[in-house]
Amino acid sequence: MPPTAPATPDALLLIANGCPHCPTVLAGLSELIKQGRLGRLEVVNINQRPDVAQAHGVRSVPWLRLGPFELTGLRSPAELARWVERSASPQGMTDYFSELFDEGRLADIAALVEREPRHAAVLVALLGDPEATLQVRLGAAATLEHLEGSAALRAMTEPLATLTRHADARVRADACHALALGHDPAARPHIEALLQDPDAVVREVAADSLATL
Repeated sequence: MPPTAPATPDALLLIANGCPHCPTVLAGLSELIKQGRLGRLEVVNINQRPDVAQAHGVRSVPWLRLGPFELTGLRSPAELARWVERSASPQGMTDYFSELFDEGRLADIAALVEREPRHAAVLVALLGDPEATLQVRLGAAATLEHLEGSAALRAMTEPLATLTRHADARVRADACHALALGHDPAARPHIEALLQDPDAVVREVAADSLATL
């Protein structure tokens, strides 16, 4: 069972001299500390400590790690408070992934899933949600392509296999494609079953997926 997120997350904020947005983010976080909604706030000036920026792969500030989330740019006090709430919510990581999809940060999501495989469940849930926006569904599918051949994607074989029996043909097709990307032999029978799918697009994806597998 994955560890439960703490009710009061910690925060790491990277700032720099002359940054116009850093004071606003710092002030918002300081207020959350005063309210007892953050457990700890560490602030690093990367002009003095460029090694910290390098260690986190940070190229611009303000950069914030708030609980499990990495946030960039100007964030209002209200936004920061919402992310604190999300850090303790199962829905929080879904909201985070959706924001990263909007920003086109697919590689960041893939890296996070490889680093913390428990978050793969969020990708599978988004892929299997027929009510998700097209951008989110495309983002989830594209992120899985970033993970092609990885151990993280192979670990998703069973949950993806479950999606191949979903009522929505789009979900079945996307799950079939993702299964092939994992290069897991255990995925073959689930893909082969879709060769008899009532939907022509799903059958075509299944044939292509077998070739990929």
